[in-house]
Amino acid sequence: MANIKLPIVAIVGRANVGKSSLFNAILERRETIVAREAGTTRDSITAKASFRGQQFWIVDTAGVKDPEDEFEQSIQEQIAQANESADIILVVVEANAPISDNDRQVSKLALRSKKPVILVVNKIDKASPETAYEFTRLGIKDINATSVTQSKGIFELLEAISTKIDKVPIRAESERLKVALLGRPNVGKSSLFNILLNKQQALVAAQAGTTRDVNRAIIKFKNKEIEFLDTAGIRRPGKVERGIEQFSVIRSLAAIEEADICFLLIDAQEPDVDQDQKIAGMIKDAGRGLALVVSKWDTLSSYENFDYDHFIASISQAYEFVSWAPLVVTSSISGQNVVKLFELALKIKQERDINIPTSKLNSWLGKAVLEHPPAGLKNRSPKLNYIVQETDNPIPAFKIFGSQTKYLHWSYKRYLERGLREEFGFFGNPIQLWFIEKHEAHRHGEKPTKSKEKE
Repeated sequence: MANIKLPIVAIVGRANVGKSSLFNAILERRETIVAREAGTTRDSITAKASFRGQQFWIVDTAGVKDPEDEFEQSIQEQIAQANESADIILVVVEANAPISDNDRQVSKLALRSKKPVILVVNKIDKASPETAYEFTRLGIKDINATSVTQSKGIFELLEAISTKIDKVPIRAESERLKVALLGRPNVGKSSLFNILLNKQQALVAAQAGTTRDVNRAIIKFKNKEIEFLDTAGIRRPGKVERGIEQFSVIRSLAAIEEADICFLLIDAQEPDVDQDQKIAGMIKDAGRGLALVVSKWDTLSSYENFDYDHFIASISQAYEFVSWAPLVVTSSISGQNVVKLFELALKIKQERDINIPTSKLNSWLGKAVLEHPPAGLKNRSPKLNYIVQETDNPIPAFKIFGSQTKYLHWSYKRYLERGLREEFGFFGNPIQLWFIEKHEAHRHGEKPTKSKEKE
């Protein structure tokens, strides 16, 4: 089954119009720094949002400013990327300020993208309600007035987004396995991409481009087509260096959504970087298969007294939250383990498609509960009765029915996931566990997003 492709909603606009506050209001929690100083948001922030059962990615971009230097030029580049890779664009303006050239510029760019566009007239509490209509001059037909500080207009905006999501074209399903190469700039993605092509002679097609775009190559391996996507690097927050690729999180997020499996490249010289772990978190949140690929291994393996076991253990500890992801060391110079990546992609896909008979699942659950009865919170004693696999979910997902399930301790949920993996596999893939009160009406095969609690 193909992956569910979540729409990407990008928030764009000039600096200090309230984009970060709007982002937080949509998520109903604080995710970014909100301050009065213009230009506070320096990096795109991504998170999953949900409204009326519809899930989507929401991306907060830096504000539009005059390109006074290379850094400000990169901010404008983010706006262009939003237009290029987002499915829906929210253009935010300030109600109590006259229309500026930057407002006109970002509106023009958004409309030129031919994507659904919504104009958000924010800070309406500081202006008369009729003010919103003055912004019709920007040429955007769909207008929503909001006041984040007073929580006005947010529900109506979400309804408008929901309507647009219903009209977003569904991406065509493909039998071809898609693998995205992800990571920070200069970590070796393009080098790995090129050697993957050289190592496999059965090249079906290749589409070249700059690394700011997504390069593609379709390779036939063991009678299966694998499409590799080479993405632009995701820059570390707050770090700007001349000569490297600029921040392109929206393009990379779009590649994650398109892919079945993601190879996260980790520089052997810098194996413990927070940004790498954030990318791994994005991949996990998107429900994609994942492998950790240490690049530039040749730069370390020649060191005297190099402790391989300690090196691998330290990476495993840093990525404990995706402990199910395999780890492989590679070198694009020597070609070490590069061919293994083809096998790895097919193995992860095979494990992703495992379907377990309900009888086997319930036999396993009975033994797991008997060996370790459920631990509860607040002196409650949860009971687990039976388990079914979600056959219409592209991610390995399971519903566990019982009573008092909301009081299950998080450590017990980890125990169950660990037991599932030990018994049935799911190598290289996240698992979703959904705990549902047995008295609730349900239908086998129903989307797990409709259940009460998610693990």
